[in-house]
Amino acid sequence: MNELHVHNPRWYEVSSAIGFGGQRRRVYDGLVRRSGVRPGDRVLDVGSGTGYLSGRAALAVGPSGHVDGVDPSAPVVGYANERAPANASFRVAGAERLPFDDASFDLALSCLAVHHIPKAERARAFGELFRVLKPGGRLLVADFRPPTGRLSRLAVTAFSGHGAEDVRLTDLAVGAGFFVVETGRRAPLLSFVRASRPGG
Repeated sequence: MNELHVHNPRWYEVSSAIGFGGQRRRVYDGLVRRSGVRPGDRVLDVGSGTGYLSGRAALAVGPSGHVDGVDPSAPVVGYANERAPANASFRVAGAERLPFDDASFDLALSCLAVHHIPKAERARAFGELFRVLKPGGRLLVADFRPPTGRLSRLAVTAFSGHGAEDVRLTDLAVGAGFFVVETGRRAPLLSFVRASRPGG
């Protein structure tokens, strides 16, 4: 998302709907299923924005689970909290300094957030994800995959407000100590890494 969309929740929702071509629910539900989420899990959504992915995860964990979302934008966090289901809550925080105790979560999710984190802080952010996950905890992170053609490059740049870069999700996960379980792609323009924290 460009900076206008990041700080304006209504534009964020509109641009997301357009960017996913009406398929956002399908894509996000697919990511949630792929993550291995379980009823009763405590889930962290990093870069939660308006809470759309968190809401889909909240359905999966059920009333015995909980989803915590963090995002550095106060306007979108406020918007998310106004619309949050009973088993989800949101707070203002960046991925580089997560306001949670060690080993607090069963699962961490993130979609379209890593490209917003300054390159110099990305390794620290993945280290924070490792820290707050329980031993054996699961991770699924998705972001734009490097576009291969001119049209896909223009689409990513227009949608994200950033240059079409390779955010190197697998390298970041491995560098933080995660064991990579799977990498792959999701339409329209996403790549993902699924990983686990050793132990447990």
